[in-house]
Amino acid sequence: MSKYTATKQLIHSYLSQSLSIYTSNHQNSCIDEQKIPLYKGRDNNRVLYISDIALKLSKSHNRTPMEIASGITSHLLATCGEVFSVQIVPPGSIYVELKPLLLAAWLQSIAIKSLGNEEEVESPSGDQWQIAEIATRKIALDNSERLFAVQYTHARCCSLVLLAHREGLIQLKNIKNLLADTGENSQEQIPWLNHNYQMRLSHPAENHLIAELVKVVDNLEFPHVDSSVNWEKAALDLSQAFEVFWCRCRIWGNVKISSPNLAQARLGLVMATQSVLKFLLVNKLGIFAPLEL
Repeated sequence: MSKYTATKQLIHSYLSQSLSIYTSNHQNSCIDEQKIPLYKGRDNNRVLYISDIALKLSKSHNRTPMEIASGITSHLLATCGEVFSVQIVPPGSIYVELKPLLLAAWLQSIAIKSLGNEEEVESPSGDQWQIAEIATRKIALDNSERLFAVQYTHARCCSLVLLAHREGLIQLKNIKNLLADTGENSQEQIPWLNHNYQMRLSHPAENHLIAELVKVVDNLEFPHVDSSVNWEKAALDLSQAFEVFWCRCRIWGNVKISSPNLAQARLGLVMATQSVLKFLLVNKLGIFAPLEL
């Protein structure tokens, strides 16, 4: 998982490998790897990707889409069946779904590590924080209300994580890591999975936020070759998904007392959102990601 930040990129790599094995075993007619059709399903309750590569190859290979899909799927299951669920849907679409173990590993990597390359972000330090704070207030006036809403969501995520650290719900290795995009933020494994190895996060608002995180990171790390991304809209959609999550999914109070593991998992989702929002604000929208407002 460490090689691929985007789940789509990981699935694409396995699909490409299985396709190369299949085509070498049959007709030596390969498709450009960059043009392997692969898109994310719309069901927010699971992280599902769909490929119609078998439909695309059926004519050139003189085989039915179902036969081609079966050959590719058998290779997929042999190499990554432990982390993906794979099925064929007529007339020949291949459905690849992340299993909880892989989804938990992906969320962990997003939550505790900075997104992108460290050299891409020059974080303020010392007196620069005061200057940046003044700049933030000016930006809030200069930019649209929508961008300010994204900045506000990022600041709220930071406040929640720091509060959780002070109350002992999570342990940060170094608070500066959260603020400066360096190293790992947390020193512990977030309890994403329950004792049955299923995701603790199953509320519709949690699933929707996870789906938005997956979509944004996919677009950041493995975008469509022939498409452009509206980063302002992507940041706004993620911010709105977080607001719904925050309104409907408690962390403190009874949840913290009776279900501390659930509270920690939800805080992990807050950390993941903060990490992705910061990258969008600084690297894609070119504005400061405030710690507080």
